[in-house]
Amino acid sequence: MRSVGKLHKLVLILTLFAVASFYGCGRRERALTFAVGGAPNELDFWEAIVEGFEKETGIKISIQRQPTDTDQRRQGLLISLKSKKSDPDVFLMDVAWIGQFASSGWLYDLKPWTESKNIEIEKFFHTVINLSDMYDGKLLALPIYVDGGLLYYRRDLLEKYGYKTAPETWMDLVRVSEKIQAHERSVFNSDFWAFVWQGAQYEGLVCTFLEFAVSNNGGVVISKDTVIVNSRENVGALGFMRDLVHSYGISPPNTYTEMKEEEVRLFFQQGNALFERNWPYAWGNHEIEGSPLQGKVGIAPLPHFPGGRSASTLGGWHVGISRFTDKREEALEFVKYLTSYDVQKKLALNLGWNPGRVDIYADPEVLEKLPHLKTLRDVFENAYPRPAVPYYTQISEVLQRYINSALAGRISPEEALSKAEIEIKDIVNRYEK
Repeated sequence: MRSVGKLHKLVLILTLFAVASFYGCGRRERALTFAVGGAPNELDFWEAIVEGFEKETGIKISIQRQPTDTDQRRQGLLISLKSKKSDPDVFLMDVAWIGQFASSGWLYDLKPWTESKNIEIEKFFHTVINLSDMYDGKLLALPIYVDGGLLYYRRDLLEKYGYKTAPETWMDLVRVSEKIQAHERSVFNSDFWAFVWQGAQYEGLVCTFLEFAVSNNGGVVISKDTVIVNSRENVGALGFMRDLVHSYGISPPNTYTEMKEEEVRLFFQQGNALFERNWPYAWGNHEIEGSPLQGKVGIAPLPHFPGGRSASTLGGWHVGISRFTDKREEALEFVKYLTSYDVQKKLALNLGWNPGRVDIYADPEVLEKLPHLKTLRDVFENAYPRPAVPYYTQISEVLQRYINSALAGRISPEEALSKAEIEIKDIVNRYEK
């Protein structure tokens, strides 16, 4: 009996030791978690990037695959960050989320690390860093992929009708559009429209509106003490957007019901439009083997109003570290790797991404494959951000609703922006009290 009792004690001790060892090792061996979404080809390439990092550093990484849909990606991160979970440790954020994440205290400050490790912040777009990644003196993210609105144009059609360059002002665009649209419709394509852009009720509409407004010396300003939406410049810009559909007739009637990024891209790529407002991603699709427009498309900064300047709404994806990570040193090593020259160059060459580092835009190999980056560099240097406030999603919803109503002709531009400003002031007061 004594031997049986001793055996039971031995088994119990070994079992407890095994359990303790299992959980202890589990904590020590937890891989760094990286949350990233996108198209299947993008996720496959991220796997290759991670594999290279693991071989170089010996640090294990687990990729948390997120959906392609941007809102779903944001929601997934919100659940983890609100719960103060240690993973994901590192993640990509849409530039429009940084204000909310920063004000909530969810992001780790990278500034002391960059200063101690001599990380060259000047290698990144100065404008992008200051407008998007800095918050209350803290550096809370770094740009991996920079985005901005562009004007795509049919180079072959402009040359056919005697135009050597893309229009620089909005009225120049209207004049060129009216002439070419009339002739193309009557002779070649009855479904031809001159200018397609994002006018449906969604986030892309806010981006488009900001470009028209800022190019008219307007813009949207949201802060604790100031709300500017209903200005003379903004009303004029919105009225012009409406007139593109209803008065000038150079944009299709479904602009404000259906036109998002892909609807615009496909319409243009099928040869049914002269001009297209879209993000840089569309370039690769237009130039892909088998595209009807391969070799026929040019890009330029968006036009502006008299006395204004070209404006491009800032978009893109930025890398950040969770403040709740228990793998801070490993996370910092991974961020350093992702923002390195070599990795940024690989993302450009393999995915066609627009790097967050300025020095890549002078790389001969990159420019040979992606010559349009020369134009993009100037566009990104003058990019305009969306309001960096934690309640931006609510503000965006209000803007989308009223701007779209004005485009549809249900209310006037003056009434739309007046009502939007009133509602946005209520939102600001509710959060800032």
